[in-house]
Amino acid sequence: MKYLFIILILSSVSFSGFAAESSVSSAYQARTSNVQVRSIGTVIKILADDNKGARHQKFIVKLASGQTVLIAHNIDLAPKINGLKEGDTVSFSGQYEYNDRGGVVHWTHHDPNGRHVGGWLKHQGKTYQ
Repeated sequence: MKYLFIILILSSVSFSGFAAESSVSSAYQARTSNVQVRSIGTVIKILADDNKGARHQKFIVKLASGQTVLIAHNIDLAPKINGLKEGDTVSFSGQYEYNDRGGVVHWTHHDPNGRHVGGWLKHQGKTYQ
């Protein structure tokens, strides 16, 4: 009975991850934007911070499906992930925007005005929002 319980928990975790990643892949395939998504990926490239206007930490993650997505995390509204490196795993929740290179996820932070769904990043057990 104990092992069955563990298997059920693992199954629901896998299903949740699959459903979330499917929404990223579905949005990309449908060329859809303004879609709230949640997934997990491996950092494959760290880009320079964008310091023009609202500052953003930028990096590219690769999903289990092989799709790549740019994460643009507003560091004027949420803490920056210090020490982020290629090969790290990052979970994310935010708004997906289509582009032909895999898309961008932004709004990975709270909305100080309370009008938008809040997003987040998770890295090494810490949540950034």
